[in-house]
Amino acid sequence: MQLFYTPNSPYARKARIIIHELDLEARVTQTIVSLPADAKLRAINPLGKIPALVLDDGSVIYDSPVICEYLDDLGQGKFFPRAGFFREAQGRWRALTLQALGDGLADAVVRRNQELRLPEDKRSTGVIERQTAAIEAAFTVAERASAKFPAEPTIGEIAIACAIGYLDLRAPHDGWRDRYPQLARWEDGFSQRTSAITTKPPPA
Repeated sequence: MQLFYTPNSPYARKARIIIHELDLEARVTQTIVSLPADAKLRAINPLGKIPALVLDDGSVIYDSPVICEYLDDLGQGKFFPRAGFFREAQGRWRALTLQALGDGLADAVVRRNQELRLPEDKRSTGVIERQTAAIEAAFTVAERASAKFPAEPTIGEIAIACAIGYLDLRAPHDGWRDRYPQLARWEDGFSQRTSAITTKPPPA
């Protein structure tokens, strides 16, 4: 199989962390691509987005939540709790909702960064304010939730960590650790995992 990704992508990083955690490196070749998408990438994913996973039979899976669950199932993993008994089902919906929160946080950081890269006279203050509000709201929820984060992460905690890593890359002086100290302590621990170190985005 072949995973197409960019080193800075918080969405692709989720899949790369799972590949590392479940010892799937020998089964999944990881290939860096450039964005915006060229014809080669669009032939793989018509949306021109990453990550995209080409399976052994040539079929393709996208986007990141689908890829991550496929990889977890392939590695008989633990990052997606199964829907079975009531408590197990509760754990699954919690993990998936937390993943949505992490992906949404990453979306807001990406969109705000795109706006801030425009010349100052072309920026939309409204866009920046809306995305900043979404970022702070997501951090507030994650701060409360982090009190009950399990010792071994689910896809939800992985998504939160990847979004935080992307914020640190694009806005290193944001100061979120001072505003959300409990989440910061959790992230400090997560960042020491070998999978997190291996997949950390390179400096901007």
